[in-house]
Amino acid sequence: MTSAHSQFTITAFTLAVGAVGAVLGYALSLPIFILTGPAILITLLSLTGIRFAIANPLRDAALLLIGINIGAGVNSQTAQAFLRWPIAFLLLAAMLVGILYTSRQLLQRGFGYDANSAILCSTPGHLSFVMTMGATLNLNVAQIAVVQAVRLFSLTMLVPFAALVFGVELNAFPKLSEPALTALHLAALLAIGLGLGLIFKRFNAPAPLLMGGLLISTLSHLTGITPGPMHPWVALPGFLVLGSLIGARFSGISLSLLKSSLLAGLAVTAVGAAWSLCAAYLVAQFLDMPLIHVLVAFAPGGLETMIALGAVIGANPGFVAAIHVARLLMLIVLVPLMMPKQGVSSP
Repeated sequence: MTSAHSQFTITAFTLAVGAVGAVLGYALSLPIFILTGPAILITLLSLTGIRFAIANPLRDAALLLIGINIGAGVNSQTAQAFLRWPIAFLLLAAMLVGILYTSRQLLQRGFGYDANSAILCSTPGHLSFVMTMGATLNLNVAQIAVVQAVRLFSLTMLVPFAALVFGVELNAFPKLSEPALTALHLAALLAIGLGLGLIFKRFNAPAPLLMGGLLISTLSHLTGITPGPMHPWVALPGFLVLGSLIGARFSGISLSLLKSSLLAGLAVTAVGAAWSLCAAYLVAQFLDMPLIHVLVAFAPGGLETMIALGAVIGANPGFVAAIHVARLLMLIVLVPLMMPKQGVSSP
Protein backbone atom coordinates (compact mmCIF):
# COMPACT_ATOMS: atom_id res chain seq x y z
CA MET A 1 0.00 0.00 0.00
CA THR A 2 2.79 2.38 0.89
CA SER A 3 4.62 1.59 -2.34
CA ALA A 4 1.47 2.19 -4.41
CA HIS A 5 0.83 5.47 -2.60
CA SER A 6 4.41 6.56 -3.20
CA GLN A 7 4.15 5.69 -6.89
CA PHE A 8 0.93 7.67 -7.19
CA THR A 9 2.48 10.67 -5.42
CA ILE A 10 5.61 10.84 -7.58
CA THR A 11 3.56 10.35 -10.75
CA ALA A 12 1.18 13.16 -9.79
CA PHE A 13 4.15 15.40 -8.95
CA THR A 14 5.81 14.59 -12.29
CA LEU A 15 2.64 15.40 -14.23
CA ALA A 16 2.19 18.67 -12.32
CA VAL A 17 5.72 19.74 -13.20
CA GLY A 18 5.14 18.55 -16.76
CA ALA A 19 2.05 20.74 -16.97
CA VAL A 20 4.09 23.74 -15.82
CA GLY A 21 6.64 22.86 -18.51
CA ALA A 22 3.88 22.79 -21.13
CA VAL A 23 2.67 26.24 -20.07
CA LEU A 24 6.22 27.60 -20.20
CA GLY A 25 6.71 25.93 -23.57
CA TYR A 26 3.58 27.62 -24.88
CA ALA A 27 4.74 30.99 -23.54
CA LEU A 28 8.14 30.51 -25.20
CA SER A 29 6.53 29.32 -28.47
CA LEU A 30 8.35 25.98 -28.38
CA PRO A 31 7.38 23.61 -31.20
CA ILE A 32 4.93 20.95 -29.95
CA PHE A 33 5.07 22.65 -26.55
CA ILE A 34 2.84 20.00 -24.95
CA LEU A 35 5.69 17.49 -25.43
CA THR A 36 8.91 19.53 -25.58
CA GLY A 37 8.04 21.80 -22.64
CA PRO A 38 7.63 19.00 -20.08
CA ALA A 39 10.63 17.11 -21.48
CA ILE A 40 12.97 20.10 -21.10
CA LEU A 41 11.77 21.26 -17.67
CA ILE A 42 11.75 17.80 -16.07
CA THR A 43 15.16 16.98 -17.55
CA LEU A 44 16.68 20.14 -16.06
CA LEU A 45 15.09 19.55 -12.66
CA SER A 46 16.10 15.88 -12.69
CA LEU A 47 19.74 16.93 -12.84
CA THR A 48 19.34 18.77 -9.53
CA GLY A 49 18.50 15.48 -7.81
CA ILE A 50 14.70 15.76 -7.83
CA ARG A 51 13.10 12.40 -8.53
CA PHE A 52 10.55 12.04 -11.31
CA ALA A 53 8.72 8.99 -12.63
CA ILE A 54 5.58 7.96 -14.47
CA ALA A 55 3.72 4.86 -13.26
CA ASN A 56 3.64 2.09 -15.86
CA PRO A 57 -0.17 1.88 -16.08
CA LEU A 58 -0.42 5.60 -16.87
CA ARG A 59 2.45 5.32 -19.37
CA ASP A 60 0.70 2.45 -21.12
CA ALA A 61 -2.64 4.30 -21.15
CA ALA A 62 -0.99 7.36 -22.71
CA LEU A 63 0.73 5.29 -25.39
CA LEU A 64 -2.55 3.50 -26.19
CA LEU A 65 -4.26 6.88 -26.57
CA ILE A 66 -1.45 8.21 -28.80
CA GLY A 67 -1.60 5.08 -30.95
CA ILE A 68 -5.34 5.50 -31.54
CA ASN A 69 -4.84 9.19 -32.30
CA ILE A 70 -2.17 8.40 -34.90
CA GLY A 71 -4.24 5.67 -36.54
CA ALA A 72 -7.14 8.10 -36.81
CA GLY A 73 -5.04 10.13 -39.24
CA VAL A 74 -4.83 7.33 -41.80
CA ASN A 75 -6.71 7.85 -45.05
CA SER A 76 -7.47 5.79 -48.11
CA GLN A 77 -4.31 7.00 -49.88
CA THR A 78 -2.06 5.56 -47.19
CA ALA A 79 -2.13 1.98 -48.46
CA GLN A 80 -0.91 3.03 -51.92
CA ALA A 81 2.52 3.92 -50.51
CA PHE A 82 3.17 0.35 -49.29
CA LEU A 83 3.99 -0.84 -52.80
CA ARG A 84 6.81 1.72 -53.07
CA TRP A 85 8.50 1.11 -49.72
CA PRO A 86 11.06 -1.70 -50.38
CA ILE A 87 13.77 0.81 -51.29
CA ALA A 88 13.15 2.54 -47.94
CA PHE A 89 13.87 -0.63 -45.98
CA LEU A 90 17.07 -1.31 -47.95
CA LEU A 91 18.36 2.19 -47.27
CA LEU A 92 17.29 1.85 -43.63
CA ALA A 93 19.51 -1.22 -43.23
CA ALA A 94 22.44 0.56 -44.89
CA MET A 95 21.90 3.57 -42.63
CA LEU A 96 21.94 1.44 -39.47
CA VAL A 97 25.19 -0.26 -40.47
CA GLY A 98 26.70 3.16 -41.17
CA ILE A 99 25.58 4.57 -37.80
CA LEU A 100 26.87 1.58 -35.84
CA TYR A 101 30.26 1.44 -37.58
CA THR A 102 30.93 5.21 -37.61
CA SER A 103 29.78 5.77 -34.03
CA ARG A 104 31.77 2.79 -32.75
CA GLN A 105 34.95 4.14 -34.35
CA LEU A 106 34.28 7.60 -32.93
CA LEU A 107 33.64 6.38 -29.38
CA GLN A 108 36.64 4.04 -29.38
CA ARG A 109 39.16 6.46 -30.86
CA GLY A 110 37.79 9.75 -29.57
CA PHE A 111 36.45 8.82 -26.13
CA GLY A 112 38.34 5.65 -25.20
CA TYR A 113 35.33 3.34 -25.01
CA ASP A 114 35.85 -0.40 -25.29
CA ALA A 115 34.44 -2.05 -28.43
CA ASN A 116 31.39 -3.61 -26.78
CA SER A 117 30.37 -0.46 -24.90
CA ALA A 118 30.92 1.60 -28.04
CA ILE A 119 28.52 -0.56 -30.06
CA LEU A 120 25.83 -0.51 -27.38
CA CYS A 121 26.15 3.25 -26.92
CA SER A 122 25.94 3.63 -30.71
CA THR A 123 22.84 1.49 -31.13
CA PRO A 124 20.09 3.79 -32.47
CA GLY A 125 17.18 2.42 -30.47
CA HIS A 126 15.89 -0.70 -28.71
CA LEU A 127 17.05 0.47 -25.27
CA SER A 128 15.77 -2.61 -23.38
CA PHE A 129 17.71 -4.89 -25.73
CA VAL A 130 20.83 -2.72 -25.39
CA MET A 131 20.70 -2.62 -21.59
CA THR A 132 20.13 -6.36 -21.35
CA MET A 133 23.21 -7.04 -23.48
CA GLY A 134 25.24 -4.57 -21.45
CA ALA A 135 24.29 -6.26 -18.18
CA THR A 136 25.04 -9.70 -19.65
CA LEU A 137 28.52 -8.58 -20.69
CA ASN A 138 29.21 -6.88 -17.31
CA LEU A 139 29.67 -3.48 -18.96
CA ASN A 140 29.12 -0.05 -17.42
CA VAL A 141 25.36 0.02 -17.99
CA ALA A 142 24.97 3.40 -16.25
CA GLN A 143 27.31 4.99 -18.79
CA ILE A 144 25.48 3.32 -21.68
CA ALA A 145 22.13 4.47 -20.27
CA VAL A 146 23.28 8.10 -20.05
CA VAL A 147 24.65 8.16 -23.61
CA GLN A 148 21.38 6.66 -24.85
CA ALA A 149 19.30 9.12 -22.79
CA VAL A 150 21.23 12.07 -24.25
CA ARG A 151 20.64 10.68 -27.75
CA LEU A 152 16.90 10.22 -27.21
CA PHE A 153 16.44 13.65 -25.64
CA SER A 154 18.49 15.42 -28.33
CA LEU A 155 16.59 13.81 -31.20
CA THR A 156 13.25 14.56 -29.55
CA MET A 157 14.22 18.24 -29.47
CA LEU A 158 15.82 18.30 -32.93
CA VAL A 159 12.91 16.91 -34.95
CA PRO A 160 10.32 19.60 -34.03
CA PHE A 161 12.81 22.39 -34.73
CA ALA A 162 13.79 20.72 -38.00
CA ALA A 163 10.11 20.70 -38.93
CA LEU A 164 9.98 24.46 -38.35
CA VAL A 165 13.02 24.94 -40.60
CA PHE A 166 11.18 23.03 -43.34
CA GLY A 167 8.18 25.30 -42.91
CA VAL A 168 5.88 22.75 -41.29
CA GLU A 169 3.25 24.36 -39.06
CA LEU A 170 3.19 22.62 -35.68
CA ASN A 171 -0.15 23.35 -34.08
CA ALA A 172 -0.83 21.52 -30.84
CA PHE A 173 -4.52 22.54 -31.09
CA PRO A 174 -5.41 21.62 -34.68
CA LYS A 175 -8.83 22.58 -36.01
CA LEU A 176 -11.10 19.67 -36.85
CA SER A 177 -12.05 19.50 -40.53
CA GLU A 178 -14.64 16.78 -39.84
CA PRO A 179 -16.65 15.49 -36.87
CA ALA A 180 -14.48 13.91 -34.16
CA LEU A 181 -14.62 10.31 -33.00
CA THR A 182 -17.73 9.60 -30.99
CA ALA A 183 -17.36 8.53 -27.37
CA LEU A 184 -18.70 5.08 -28.26
CA HIS A 185 -16.19 4.59 -31.08
CA LEU A 186 -13.34 5.82 -28.89
CA ALA A 187 -14.31 3.44 -26.08
CA ALA A 188 -14.40 0.51 -28.53
CA LEU A 189 -10.98 1.42 -29.93
CA LEU A 190 -9.54 1.71 -26.43
CA ALA A 191 -10.89 -1.69 -25.39
CA ILE A 192 -9.78 -3.54 -28.54
CA GLY A 193 -6.46 -1.67 -28.68
CA LEU A 194 -5.77 -2.65 -25.08
CA GLY A 195 -6.49 -6.30 -25.88
CA LEU A 196 -4.17 -6.25 -28.90
CA GLY A 197 -1.51 -4.42 -26.90
CA LEU A 198 -1.54 -7.06 -24.18
CA ILE A 199 -1.15 -9.77 -26.84
CA PHE A 200 1.80 -7.87 -28.37
CA LYS A 201 3.28 -7.46 -24.88
CA ARG A 202 3.17 -11.22 -24.33
CA PHE A 203 5.35 -11.63 -27.44
CA ASN A 204 7.75 -8.84 -26.29
CA ALA A 205 6.83 -6.54 -29.18
CA PRO A 206 8.23 -2.97 -28.99
CA ALA A 207 5.82 -0.37 -27.53
CA PRO A 208 2.98 -2.94 -27.44
CA LEU A 209 0.18 -0.64 -26.25
CA LEU A 210 1.10 2.03 -28.78
CA MET A 211 1.15 -0.53 -31.60
CA GLY A 212 -2.13 -2.11 -30.45
CA GLY A 213 -3.92 1.22 -30.51
CA LEU A 214 -2.28 2.20 -33.80
CA LEU A 215 -3.20 -1.05 -35.54
CA ILE A 216 -6.88 -1.19 -34.57
CA SER A 217 -7.38 2.53 -35.18
CA THR A 218 -5.72 2.31 -38.60
CA LEU A 219 -7.82 -0.66 -39.68
CA SER A 220 -11.08 0.78 -38.39
CA HIS A 221 -10.46 4.14 -40.08
CA LEU A 222 -9.42 2.59 -43.39
CA THR A 223 -12.64 0.57 -43.42
CA GLY A 224 -14.77 3.49 -42.26
CA ILE A 225 -16.02 1.69 -39.15
CA THR A 226 -14.84 4.52 -36.86
CA PRO A 227 -14.68 7.70 -38.96
CA GLY A 228 -13.26 10.97 -37.74
CA PRO A 229 -10.11 12.16 -35.93
CA MET A 230 -9.63 12.11 -32.18
CA HIS A 231 -10.56 15.42 -30.56
CA PRO A 232 -7.37 17.37 -29.64
CA TRP A 233 -8.43 17.78 -26.03
CA VAL A 234 -8.61 13.99 -25.71
CA ALA A 235 -5.23 13.43 -27.40
CA LEU A 236 -3.18 16.14 -25.68
CA PRO A 237 -2.91 14.46 -22.24
CA GLY A 238 -1.13 11.55 -23.92
CA PHE A 239 1.54 13.92 -25.27
CA LEU A 240 1.91 15.56 -21.85
CA VAL A 241 2.59 12.14 -20.28
CA LEU A 242 5.03 11.25 -23.06
CA GLY A 243 6.96 14.51 -22.67
CA SER A 244 7.15 14.01 -18.90
CA LEU A 245 8.33 10.44 -19.43
CA ILE A 246 11.18 11.61 -21.70
CA GLY A 247 12.40 14.05 -19.06
CA ALA A 248 12.07 11.49 -16.27
CA ARG A 249 14.68 9.29 -18.01
CA PHE A 250 17.31 11.57 -16.48
CA SER A 251 16.02 11.06 -12.94
CA GLY A 252 18.71 9.54 -10.74
CA ILE A 253 21.57 10.42 -13.08
CA SER A 254 24.38 12.24 -11.27
CA LEU A 255 25.92 15.39 -12.73
CA SER A 256 29.34 13.78 -12.78
CA LEU A 257 28.10 10.84 -14.81
CA LEU A 258 26.24 13.17 -17.14
CA LYS A 259 29.33 15.34 -17.68
CA SER A 260 31.50 12.35 -18.47
CA SER A 261 29.02 10.96 -20.99
CA LEU A 262 27.41 14.11 -22.41
CA LEU A 263 29.89 14.74 -25.23
CA ALA A 264 29.83 11.09 -26.21
CA GLY A 265 26.03 11.18 -26.32
CA LEU A 266 26.01 14.36 -28.42
CA ALA A 267 28.62 12.88 -30.77
CA VAL A 268 26.55 9.74 -31.28
CA THR A 269 23.47 11.92 -31.86
CA ALA A 270 25.30 13.97 -34.50
CA VAL A 271 26.47 10.85 -36.32
CA GLY A 272 22.99 9.33 -36.25
CA ALA A 273 21.38 12.57 -37.42
CA ALA A 274 23.83 12.91 -40.33
CA TRP A 275 23.26 9.34 -41.53
CA SER A 276 19.50 9.73 -41.10
CA LEU A 277 19.43 12.94 -43.11
CA CYS A 278 21.37 11.33 -45.98
CA ALA A 279 19.16 8.23 -46.04
CA ALA A 280 15.96 10.27 -45.68
CA TYR A 281 16.98 12.51 -48.59
CA LEU A 282 17.48 9.53 -50.89
CA VAL A 283 14.21 7.90 -49.84
CA ALA A 284 12.32 11.18 -50.22
CA GLN A 285 13.64 11.44 -53.79
CA PHE A 286 12.70 7.85 -54.65
CA LEU A 287 9.25 7.94 -53.06
CA ASP A 288 8.45 11.58 -53.83
CA MET A 289 7.65 12.31 -50.18
CA PRO A 290 8.38 15.52 -48.21
CA LEU A 291 11.87 15.25 -46.73
CA ILE A 292 10.75 16.12 -43.20
CA HIS A 293 8.15 13.32 -43.31
CA VAL A 294 10.79 10.75 -44.25
CA LEU A 295 13.27 12.23 -41.77
CA VAL A 296 10.95 11.68 -38.81
CA ALA A 297 10.64 8.05 -39.91
CA PHE A 298 14.41 7.58 -40.20
CA ALA A 299 15.42 9.63 -37.15
CA PRO A 300 16.76 7.05 -34.67
CA GLY A 301 14.85 8.33 -31.67
CA GLY A 302 12.43 6.60 -29.36
CA LEU A 303 9.79 4.60 -31.24
CA GLU A 304 6.85 6.12 -29.35
CA THR A 305 8.16 9.68 -29.59
CA MET A 306 9.07 9.60 -33.27
CA ILE A 307 5.75 8.04 -34.30
CA ALA A 308 3.91 10.67 -32.24
CA LEU A 309 5.96 13.50 -33.78
CA GLY A 310 5.28 12.08 -37.23
CA ALA A 311 1.56 12.34 -36.58
CA VAL A 312 1.88 15.96 -35.48
CA ILE A 313 3.71 17.02 -38.66
CA GLY A 314 1.26 15.15 -40.89
CA ALA A 315 3.55 12.32 -42.04
CA ASN A 316 2.12 9.03 -43.31
CA PRO A 317 1.57 7.17 -40.00
CA GLY A 318 1.81 3.71 -41.58
CA PHE A 319 5.13 4.56 -43.19
CA VAL A 320 6.61 6.07 -40.02
CA ALA A 321 5.49 3.15 -37.84
CA ALA A 322 6.71 0.53 -40.32
CA ILE A 323 10.16 2.09 -40.61
CA HIS A 324 10.64 2.40 -36.86
CA VAL A 325 9.48 -1.14 -36.11
CA ALA A 326 11.74 -2.43 -38.91
CA ARG A 327 14.65 -0.47 -37.37
CA LEU A 328 14.23 -2.25 -34.05
CA LEU A 329 13.98 -5.67 -35.68
CA MET A 330 17.09 -5.04 -37.79
CA LEU A 331 19.05 -3.95 -34.71
CA ILE A 332 18.41 -7.29 -33.01
CA VAL A 333 20.43 -8.89 -35.83
CA LEU A 334 22.97 -6.15 -36.58
CA VAL A 335 24.15 -5.35 -33.04
CA PRO A 336 25.45 -8.85 -32.15
CA LEU A 337 26.97 -9.19 -35.64
CA MET A 338 28.95 -5.96 -35.25
CA MET A 339 30.23 -6.69 -31.75
CA PRO A 340 33.64 -8.39 -31.28
CA LYS A 341 33.23 -12.15 -31.43
CA GLN A 342 34.70 -12.67 -27.99
CA GLY A 343 32.10 -10.31 -26.50
CA VAL A 344 28.91 -11.85 -27.83
CA SER A 345 28.62 -14.64 -25.30
CA SER A 346 28.20 -13.94 -21.64
CA PRO A 347 31.29 -14.25 -19.43
